[in-house]
Amino acid sequence: MLSARSVFEEILANDESFRLFCSIAASGEAQGGWENGRIAALVPEAERALAPKISRHGADEDKHGRIFRALLKKRGLRPVDVPPETDYTMLLEQHGIGLAHEKLKADEQLTSRDVITYLAHSRVTEQRASEQMRLLLKYFADHPDVGRAVRMISADEDNHLAYCHEELLRLAAAGHGRAIQRTLRECALAEIRVYRDVSLAVMDHMGRVLGWPAAKRGVLAAGIHAMYAYERAGGWRRMVSLAPPERRDALGGPAAAAPEFA
Repeated sequence: MLSARSVFEEILANDESFRLFCSIAASGEAQGGWENGRIAALVPEAERALAPKISRHGADEDKHGRIFRALLKKRGLRPVDVPPETDYTMLLEQHGIGLAHEKLKADEQLTSRDVITYLAHSRVTEQRASEQMRLLLKYFADHPDVGRAVRMISADEDNHLAYCHEELLRLAAAGHGRAIQRTLRECALAEIRVYRDVSLAVMDHMGRVLGWPAAKRGVLAAGIHAMYAYERAGGWRRMVSLAPPERRDALGGPAAAAPEFA
């Protein structure tokens, strides 16, 4: 029977598909770490209290990248180049979502509007990350190879999502509500398109590596398109709602170490 669990199990069991999966994940996390590090360095004076939390966010992303690379090393595998069509982070930037890398590479201080853009982008993408990791947690929390990694990363992604809710609600209360909602909507509608395209590209690469028959590829592609149709029809709204999180000040301390992976 074709299911999300069976697909993931097949990917994890094969060295080449596992290598591609971990390489894509490690690249995205490393990119997120760099972006957060630059944002923390350039945050405007009025939002300097955010800098340690943004740095913590970046440190978590860097840690996740190291975890995925360590999983590869544990199996005696080396990372592979990430196909451009599977590079979620790069494609989001190309669609104008988040802060442009040109801006982050400069030494000019960001504006309060830039901070809203950053937090809205993070709110949307961390929703996706949290949901993906919870799915992996459901199936592989006790897996002998990836279980610890899944548990650790899932907890971090939930913290990141809580932080975004909390900070966006603070800024909304300060009078930025309309700008926040407009930016969240733009980010969400762009993200669901990018996520669909990246998912199709990843499944295409996995299908070639694993030798999936055309019928199986077709079923998986149909599922991805159905998910996009649901999100386009209204599922995207879950990515833009804001509510006080159960975890308060989720990024208020230093990043947790990962000695078993480092």
